[in-house]
Amino acid sequence: MKSLGKDKVDMKEVLEFLRQLAVNNNRDWFNEHKNEYMKVKARVEEFTQQLINALTVIEPEAAMLTPSDCLYRIYRDTRFSADKTPYKDHIGIYINPKGGKKSEFCGYYVHIQPGGCLVGGGAWFPEAPLLKEYRSEIYNNIEEYLEIIQNPEFSGNFGPYWQEPLKTAPKGFPKDWEYIDLLKPKSFVYAAVLTDKEFSSKSIVKKLSKLFRILKPYDDFFNFTLEEHPELAVRTPKRR
Repeated sequence: MKSLGKDKVDMKEVLEFLRQLAVNNNRDWFNEHKNEYMKVKARVEEFTQQLINALTVIEPEAAMLTPSDCLYRIYRDTRFSADKTPYKDHIGIYINPKGGKKSEFCGYYVHIQPGGCLVGGGAWFPEAPLLKEYRSEIYNNIEEYLEIIQNPEFSGNFGPYWQEPLKTAPKGFPKDWEYIDLLKPKSFVYAAVLTDKEFSSKSIVKKLSKLFRILKPYDDFFNFTLEEHPELAVRTPKRR
């Protein structure tokens, strides 16, 4: 494992570039500022490598990853979207020790966006067969699941994020079950929101490393299920 060393990446410039991009989301502006973007890209790659290095302490498999295994392109695919802006106004980093960003296994997602930075994990809109398995795992192991999400360190930092729950109980589960609301989400994601000031701090890698550690039991809960059903461990394109 590479030495983590000091947190050398100044994320203030990254956030500032994204602020400017959000109000100038067109190819002419982007091409005029391509050199700035290349500097931002290099900073984010360095930052991602630092996060990978830090994560290997609790996830040794992460040592096999490179920044390119974790970073999403800033260019948007506008072919099937009403929104034709060519660039994303955020940067996504998904450090997934079990197969990289295309794997269905749960990993650690870092979202960089002015006013919307966060770190999250869990199962992002799994396909129907896997979603059913996850719901069954929660139902059959509710005490373990509650112990994870009600742990003060976890609940004090993370909350449900973009889960889009069903209005009624999912098919196959008792409607009157005490914890039925925990089975309704279509996406089992929890996230910790960070302010721009927090994300610009020189200690951001240390901060995210701590959040990764807190998040790990939640990811592990779902990954255990997927390890028992490896045939479901393939991710198809999803909203991101």
